[in-house]
Amino acid sequence: MDEIAAIEGLGALAQSTRLAVFRLLVQAGPDGVPAGTVAERVGVPATTLSTHLGILSRAGLIWSRREGRSILYSADLDGVRALMSFLVQDCCNGLPEICAPLMDIIERAGCGCQPAAPSQGEPTAP
Repeated sequence: MDEIAAIEGLGALAQSTRLAVFRLLVQAGPDGVPAGTVAERVGVPATTLSTHLGILSRAGLIWSRREGRSILYSADLDGVRALMSFLVQDCCNGLPEICAPLMDIIERAGCGCQPAAPSQGEPTAP
């Protein structure tokens, strides 16, 4: 991850509705959440939510997939790990043992719970 991508990711999370959406999707895990449910739970209209989902998606923090008539949104754990790793890549000036607890948290985010991408190609954009 480069600095521009990190800034985009952090900027996407630097807004209360997007942060709430992101946290909801992280909590939901690999099954994801239908767009309508996301809108209901965070209390925003669908049109407003669409804008927020687009920003989070372009930042590489979430992705979507179609299941029947529904679009399900999930946290992109690979994107989250990349952002967190970028933030701590030069941790503690050559003394990584100081940052070991933080790095363990980042590694645990690799829980293997990232859902497989849809078989028809790339995830659906919002």
